[in-house]
Amino acid sequence: MTISTSHSNKSSSVNPHNGFCYKTLIFHSLRPPPSLPPPSSPLSVTDFIFSLLQTTTASLIDATTRRTIPYSDVPSIVRNLAVSLRQAPLSLSPGDSAFVISYNGSHIPILCLSLFSVGVVVSPANPASSVLEISNMIRLCKPAVVFATAEVVEKVIEAGFKKRIVVIESDEFESMMRVVESNGGDGIKVRVSQSDTAAILYSSGTTGKIKGVKLTHRNLISSFAGAIAGRQPRSSPAVYLCPVPYFHVYGFSLCIRTVACGDSLVSIGRFDLRSMLRCIGEFKVTHLPLAPPVVVALVDGSNEGLVNGSDWRSVESVFSGGAPLTVSVIDKFKRRFPNVALVQAYGLTETTGGVSRIAGPYESTIVGTVGRLIANCEAKIVDPDTGAALPPMNRGELWVRGPFIMKGYVDDKEVLDTMVDSDGWLRTGDLCYFDNEGFLFIVDRLKELIKYKGYQVPPAELEHILQSHPDIIEAAVIPYPDEAAGQVPMGFVVRRKGSTIDETQVKDYVSKQVAPYKKLRRVCFIDSIPKNAPGKILRKELIKMALLGITSRL
Repeated sequence: MTISTSHSNKSSSVNPHNGFCYKTLIFHSLRPPPSLPPPSSPLSVTDFIFSLLQTTTASLIDATTRRTIPYSDVPSIVRNLAVSLRQAPLSLSPGDSAFVISYNGSHIPILCLSLFSVGVVVSPANPASSVLEISNMIRLCKPAVVFATAEVVEKVIEAGFKKRIVVIESDEFESMMRVVESNGGDGIKVRVSQSDTAAILYSSGTTGKIKGVKLTHRNLISSFAGAIAGRQPRSSPAVYLCPVPYFHVYGFSLCIRTVACGDSLVSIGRFDLRSMLRCIGEFKVTHLPLAPPVVVALVDGSNEGLVNGSDWRSVESVFSGGAPLTVSVIDKFKRRFPNVALVQAYGLTETTGGVSRIAGPYESTIVGTVGRLIANCEAKIVDPDTGAALPPMNRGELWVRGPFIMKGYVDDKEVLDTMVDSDGWLRTGDLCYFDNEGFLFIVDRLKELIKYKGYQVPPAELEHILQSHPDIIEAAVIPYPDEAAGQVPMGFVVRRKGSTIDETQVKDYVSKQVAPYKKLRRVCFIDSIPKNAPGKILRKELIKMALLGITSRL
């Protein structure tokens, strides 16, 4: 796979206003490219971050436990934990993987940096996952150890994991971070190549089946380097409050990047709007990364008293990623928070997070955009029917290329080949366009994933569960628009003749087997599922039926 990351904006054929090259039909980033280490140089994400970390007053702060870890202590704690990871009883080796299933907390960036430093692959997961989902993720990442919050240990055991489980709230884990290096170190520095897998995150790709996305140290380093290069100088460290889950690429990359930038990170374990608003004032938060539903909640009239009673004087920016915000929500936000910049970004798990984002006061005034391409990023807008690359103001599938593109999927080269071509272009599956100033706009999704509160919900997974019910002959799942969540999963079900199964029973059957965000929110009973000649479900017809308010038919 050949990946070109050269900064071509100096070329006379590249429009300096939008980055579009009329010769190659490629959009180039307008951001100055950061300096990246040579790809062949051995370097872990941890070593890269610690090479940047300077003396700072910033800290890792746990809003739940009120524990504070100054950044001056972070390198030694990370090294101590790294020593413990390599010693008995864990005895982890480079190439092993660690499954991390926990709510947000200051322990997550510490644990991740320690695992990266010794070449162990980090695989974070949602603690709300069902036993079946945990079993599937464990099957993909094949962990040598699981780091779990206490309440999910039983689910991990039930999922069939028989090796070592370390409870994150335990004295054992605390003691692992206090090992004295001079006594516990083996004196051997682990050699980590930038091409080594650093993390396995979970995505549904475009086929609906859960995928283990392999991100390398190089992927993460390039992503962090671009973000750091684009930062504006500050007189004091920023303070990030991150209610976005650290097992999602959005929160995962942010919790590590914040350390690299030397900014304080406030972690909230379980999201609660009231707690989040209290923390903003208590910790003098300057930057607030949120999922779109939380932005919607902030402008919802029912929360007006709660929001108005909180102290937003320190807040400079609110970030939103995972799904686009509607224009009406953006307008409401700007009216309620006139002094706060609303920054949207766009990215995928497969692109190590954001490939476009808003930067600076002017860009934040462009309504509806997810920003301009990040540094070292190239893009094409491709006609889905002809495969031809298109100029600005034309809609097509977004393809992107750069050093942040995933290494691949775990045990699934066939799917990788359908998403990434031989020249390194990743097909996002999203219908987009660039305007004449290089701003990216998301129009719709070509892929069939449902985006519920920023989470990916694969219809195929829910359809498989529905069709396993003895009273259901056929089923199809579609996205149904929802103001608060963006989209909710709606099921169309064909009952077995004589069955009296109702909507509540169908919803309960699914909810017992999936994480809460994947639950069906609507059910419609129909006589048959519309399909084309090859047997593919005609989801667009079902969506039309749902939007027209077709009543349930026996």
